Amino acid sequence: MTAPFPPGASARAVRADSPWIRRWDDGAASRLTLICLPHAGGSAGFYRPWAALMPPEVELLAIQYPGREERFEDPAVTGMDELVSAVADAVRPLLDRPYALFGHSMGSAVAWELAHELDRRGAPGPRRLFASGRAAPGTAVTGHLHRQDDEVLSAELARLGGTSREVLDDPGLRALVLGTVRHDYRIIETHRARPRPPLACPIHVLTGAADPELGEDRCRDRAGGWADLTTARTEVRLFSGDHFYLTPRRREVVATVLRRMDPSLTTGAHTWPSTP
Repeated sequence: MTAPFPPGASARAVRADSPWIRRWDDGAASRLTLICLPHAGGSAGFYRPWAALMPPEVELLAIQYPGREERFEDPAVTGMDELVSAVADAVRPLLDRPYALFGHSMGSAVAWELAHELDRRGAPGPRRLFASGRAAPGTAVTGHLHRQDDEVLSAELARLGGTSREVLDDPGLRALVLGTVRHDYRIIETHRARPRPPLACPIHVLTGAADPELGEDRCRDRAGGWADLTTARTEVRLFSGDHFYLTPRRREVVATVLRRMDPSLTTGAHTWPSTP
């Protein structure tokens, strides 16, 4: 559940009280919003460390897909369209400020679909879209990993990094992780991007230079295909690392995102306690 706010909290805090949204302050001093979408198998908690790096001017909202963390028992969505529609319902009341979308891996495809769904609903468009660790919808290589056995799926997670060997070696933990990953892989592997007009916002492609999904070589081809999806400029930023480059390079990534949102922004310095 979203953490409660004290009496007198802003109307915005009330509007953000959705199971789909995780937030770590009430955004009272914010003038910009950053909406982050997780990777396959990921959760809103993946972005929690970013909150400590946000300046007061930026409110961080992380999307929580069902079936994980506090939403473990919530029914799963059936596909990309249902997922995007539900996320659009949750964020639509919060678009009273300029905002940007950030998606990592599967989250980048969700972010792109979300931008189009919000436009279809007549909502303001994002100021920027940050696509991390995945080629553009329609060009990303997809397979049938969601149909493979646990050993194959575990090998894929090991290839990408981001899942500790201890988790994959523990039968109970592995079953929990693989169930969520398999579901999300089914969503992204069955997703077929429909032809749409290009977006009007800049797209910033961020990735690890050694990422097996979208490394340096693939970025040379029209920024992994993202350059064809906007009428504005497309920029590529490579970081050292693999598919989960943004964990060890967190401060650099957040600083890059903030500078692109507004050059006057700097990263914050507050810290969070160690409790989840």
